[in-house]
Amino acid sequence: MKKTHSNGETNGAMQGWKTSIVTSDPGNIWIRGYDTVSLMQRGSFADVIYLLHRGELPSAAERRLIEALLIGISDHGAGAPSCAVARMVASSNRQSVAAAVAAGVLAIGDEHGGAGTPCMEQIADCLARVSNDGVSLQEAAAAVVGKAIIEKRRLAGFGHRVHHTKDPRIDFIFGLARKHKVAGDGVRAVLALEAEIARRIKPLPANIDAALAAILHDLGFPPSAARFIFIVGRVAGITAEIAEEYMRERPMRVRIPVTYDGKAPRKLGVAKGKTRR
Repeated sequence: MKKTHSNGETNGAMQGWKTSIVTSDPGNIWIRGYDTVSLMQRGSFADVIYLLHRGELPSAAERRLIEALLIGISDHGAGAPSCAVARMVASSNRQSVAAAVAAGVLAIGDEHGGAGTPCMEQIADCLARVSNDGVSLQEAAAAVVGKAIIEKRRLAGFGHRVHHTKDPRIDFIFGLARKHKVAGDGVRAVLALEAEIARRIKPLPANIDAALAAILHDLGFPPSAARFIFIVGRVAGITAEIAEEYMRERPMRVRIPVTYDGKAPRKLGVAKGKTRR
């Protein structure tokens, strides 16, 4: 019998990885069991993203919603943190496209582009309260908002520094979800939270992160998928921003105004409390 060591090795040889995503042989590549060339012939990129993350191909309605989300998150201008950082790195490093793309992705987090994951958790919290406590969705939303107020915590997925009254992408995405009968508890929870936030705090419209969270919840994705899908979509915009930086702008053209408010120029002397010997 082979002895397995605690580090995952068997008789000194490292065990191979296991994956259910992709496999290949000299003449074929399969994604989740589907031939890649067949997918290239009859599928779409949205099909493959859904397939990679869920293990099955989407329905026509699910495909259309994924496509709309990817378009909606693809770019929001050169000033968006992910694109601004990517362009800054491209401005100073002309030798590595990968470095600039990676820098843009690294700018994605809870404050920018990553709010979909905590928003999905808020949705789950609302729905768990409805199920476990027997309250209405509006009452559950009130409890979630009230808890955030007590904790002085921002509610993920609501408010936008540009779209102060309405994110122009939201009505279309939610309307599309209703048209294709995909809208479910996720969409309803986001709208309940939006109404309660307006009542208890101030009007803070649902943003693209909330739309992403609601639709992915209703499609059966886990919360972590919101950040993954956002990155997939935003990389398209990041690469275009970097390409424009290379083609249109001079290297090292970014100049950030900096105001110094530290110590005035001073001479190096003996430290206080010490005497020369």
